[in-house]
Amino acid sequence: MSKILIREACISDLDRCYEIESIAYAGDESASRGKIGKRIEVYPEGFLVLEFEGKIAGLINSGATDKVQLSDEAFKELTGHDPNGKKIVIMSVAVHPDFQGKGFAGKLINEFIDRMKAMEKAEIFLICQTGLIDMYSSYGFEYIRISESEHGGLDWHEMSLSL
Repeated sequence: MSKILIREACISDLDRCYEIESIAYAGDESASRGKIGKRIEVYPEGFLVLEFEGKIAGLINSGATDKVQLSDEAFKELTGHDPNGKKIVIMSVAVHPDFQGKGFAGKLINEFIDRMKAMEKAEIFLICQTGLIDMYSSYGFEYIRISESEHGGLDWHEMSLSL
């Protein structure tokens, strides 16, 4: 039986998380190694990794706040992050291509939602590309609007999930 473990990221996961982020997102979409390291160090409870048979296969990371502005690029560096904030902003959901098609993104999203509920957070926000709207909707996220974000030079859509 294959072993899956979802846990908080730690700094020793940095290189693998950066590798996954770099492969999963094109060009300017991906977070730098420094941003990923800061997300792990500053808010590990909002940064989960999924291990499959002992190897990190995917990740999800976030920041917390009471004031959400999804087009705010500085927040991706956790400027304005407040661990006690009741609103969570997902910054990245990524699964290494070698592990895609196994339902790992869904496992990460479901575990993340459960953990945020346990932490008594009120709402989760994210931006995504058009092709992912239906996927996030299947986990209960509701469409808000086209985002003002110009991250990576792409079109983005804002979504939220009340907890």
